Amino acid sequence: MSASTEIRPLLKQPERLEARLKEIPPEPGVYFMRSSNGDILYIGKSKKLRSRVRSYFRDSQKLSDRIAMMVRQVMEIEFIVTDTEAEALALEANLIKKHQPYYNVLLKDDKKYPYVCITWSEDYPRIFITRKRRAKNKRDRYYGPYVDTRLLRYTLHIIKRVFPLRQRRQPLFKDRPCLNYDLGKCPGVCQSMITPEDYKKIVQKVAMVFQGRSDELVGTLKTQMEKAVERLDFEKAAKYRDQIKALYNLNADQKVSLPDDTVSRDAIALAADDKHCCIQLFQIRAGKLVGRLGFFADAKSGTPGAILQRVLEEHYATVEAVEIPTEIIVQHELPEGDILTEWLSDKKARKVSLINPQRQIKAELIEMVERNANYELERTQRVSDRNTEALQDLATILDLPELPKRIEGYDISHIQGSNAVASQVVFVDGVPAKQHYRHYKIKNPDIKIGRSDDFASMAEVISRRFRKYKRADGENTTWDFKGEPDFPDLLMIDGGKGQLSSVVKALQDMNLLEVVKVVSLAKKREEIFLPGESNPLDTDSEQPGVQLLRRVRDESHRFAVSFHRQQRLKSSRRSRLAEIPGLGFNRQKQLLAHFHSIDYIREASVAKLTEAPGIGRSLAQEIYNYFHPN
Repeated sequence: MSASTEIRPLLKQPERLEARLKEIPPEPGVYFMRSSNGDILYIGKSKKLRSRVRSYFRDSQKLSDRIAMMVRQVMEIEFIVTDTEAEALALEANLIKKHQPYYNVLLKDDKKYPYVCITWSEDYPRIFITRKRRAKNKRDRYYGPYVDTRLLRYTLHIIKRVFPLRQRRQPLFKDRPCLNYDLGKCPGVCQSMITPEDYKKIVQKVAMVFQGRSDELVGTLKTQMEKAVERLDFEKAAKYRDQIKALYNLNADQKVSLPDDTVSRDAIALAADDKHCCIQLFQIRAGKLVGRLGFFADAKSGTPGAILQRVLEEHYATVEAVEIPTEIIVQHELPEGDILTEWLSDKKARKVSLINPQRQIKAELIEMVERNANYELERTQRVSDRNTEALQDLATILDLPELPKRIEGYDISHIQGSNAVASQVVFVDGVPAKQHYRHYKIKNPDIKIGRSDDFASMAEVISRRFRKYKRADGENTTWDFKGEPDFPDLLMIDGGKGQLSSVVKALQDMNLLEVVKVVSLAKKREEIFLPGESNPLDTDSEQPGVQLLRRVRDESHRFAVSFHRQQRLKSSRRSRLAEIPGLGFNRQKQLLAHFHSIDYIREASVAKLTEAPGIGRSLAQEIYNYFHPN
């Protein structure tokens, strides 16, 4: 087979595709879709592997836009056969967690629903709210996403008030704890006044709250309180009493009227229109609503039952066995519910029931969950309608043939040429897509302290942004951007005619000006400039399309300034250390990571300096002598 044939996707090689499909057995298992560079695009499971994989390549099969784009990139198909469907589901969950394929994300990454993260990978775990679920370490745990942000923040506030937890990521003082220790809010983590093992026992109690095990935690705390009373340790008993009272207050108004209050159950329902699908999952433990989770999915990604099944699979794949309820109430019958129940029962080591109620109290519970999902859908529709209106207005202003689905904004930030950086922000369908944001450090050697050039900086950034589409064939150069999911429909440059002209020149040099639509937005009067036009467009600064460009401009400016400040802070930290003989860049990083600031390094003795990684006795003496010349 020739090299030119090998780099073509399977969809464009019918004979090779058919031969590959015949090799796949009609047995249960897991399949992998790989790209040209070997990356895993998608991992799936099926009762019959051959039929399922073949369905992706049938012309009659209606695929979602997301999956259709994935199929066009498939270069190779691999599979693993299992004995049962439940084993296939368990294997799929583990492989997705390990490889995190791009196209396996059914649930959209919506930033308005926050998570709680506990960093178990650290000796002294932190607990914080985040809107990004990106585990840097497999031991870290995420709980959520929670719909009620106000209640979540209140819960975390109460927890930090009654449980002694670390309050700061970095210590305030080098050799003593801060006021939080004296107030009993922190056990002195910064000075290791509590062992990591004892501290993790406290965090494990807090984790039980987010696992929906508050009643179990209350029982544990009551036992500990009684033992403290028996020891006549009334001060510790009072702390346990306050913790129990706080936990009671958290769930005081969360009662749900259901029989069998001792049964832990989840109830899940969705509401959908032509585009959006909002899913709500209510966590009910001992008759109390302890959590309300929210998810978003593409309404075209499957039937309501298939979407619910996939949500449950993704959700329960990331939780611990103790968090899985014994009963799950679903709005629609699941296509592979028997496989899901078998998998969950094996994971929990206890029977898990899946119920699709038609009447009585449990059906009313599903109706309540569905009503909440409908409210979220209506809110999503309102936001979507506003964004669509803004995109339509922008398309009219710029005379675009189609709505600009992907808009990229660029800005430059520096102080008189020092630490010059640029930002690239991305808006998809009028909404910030922060996973696609990018920073640039300006590499032009002519731009330095005392000499800035925003025009040259912007031209450099645009050239670097589009050079990946360059294809060299001998002496000929072509630009291949067809089918690329990250190719922009519109570029928005922060600035006036000068910045725009530099970008236009860069695009002309790459022969891309005809295919890339670019505009600039000047700050003073919110004026829009087009290439080759000396006068701005006749627009109203308050009309929806201009407001959308302003949001893109403001976000690109914010992102550039924040990155510039980071670079400036790093430079200021390293500027003095760089003057010390024998202290290279890597050792400067190690030294700062160990002491956290220049002030602590200056105050450290030679013996303390040698405790830092990579710092020997002679180098420590050099560092000490630099800060203490007398």
